[in-house]
Amino acid sequence: MRRNSCIAALGLLLCTGTLTSAGQTTVSQQDSSLQSAQPADDRNCWGVDIMASDGGFGLGVFYRRELSPDLSWFTTFSVSEAKDEREVEQFDPYTGLSYVPGKLNRFLVLPLYAGIQYRLFREDIVDTFRPFVNAAVGPTIVYSMPFANVTTSDGSVTNVDQVDFFKAIGSGQAHYTVGGYIGFGANFGSVKGSVFGVNFRYYVVTLLSGSLPSTYNLYDGSIEGTKKDFGGVVITLSLGTTF
Repeated sequence: MRRNSCIAALGLLLCTGTLTSAGQTTVSQQDSSLQSAQPADDRNCWGVDIMASDGGFGLGVFYRRELSPDLSWFTTFSVSEAKDEREVEQFDPYTGLSYVPGKLNRFLVLPLYAGIQYRLFREDIVDTFRPFVNAAVGPTIVYSMPFANVTTSDGSVTNVDQVDFFKAIGSGQAHYTVGGYIGFGANFGSVKGSVFGVNFRYYVVTLLSGSLPSTYNLYDGSIEGTKKDFGGVVITLSLGTTF
């Protein structure tokens, strides 16, 4: 009788231990599921911007900090190409090189901006798609450097030498102004620790000191075109990490 009681007690202890272990495993699995299901937090982050526009390509860096669940402030710095809208790139089938007839100067745009970003529909849309609007303003440098050295004689062009890009940098001149942009976009994904987003921006960058020479007349070498506005639509791909 005593032996049967001991066996029954041992069985009860084994069952209790099994249930306790199963319960702990279930809770652990639930905790892991909750952690993996946590929404992505990309409001405190820094990273790089890859930019594309009609004027060319650019590269930038950004730093963004949360003010509230919907509002963040940020700062950006970037370097991007700009060109005269009248430029037409052509291809020489004999040399295999491309060239731009009449192009006189290259332009780089270097803005240092501070701005705000507001997240839209946070409570209505799944967290893997996070739309926003943003705006920024700040000082901007337009750097003009020679693309070609044009030699004239008796009112006509006698020689045109294209200037190497890296040599042209040392011969350039900086022009200062104020610019900004407004935009909209979205961040994607649910992986905490990384940022992936797309931003469509409209930049307003106008030189206050006047226009810069951009193209020359192919026959007499005189200044034919100038450029004052360096803004426009820019598509930005943002890649970064959160903290």
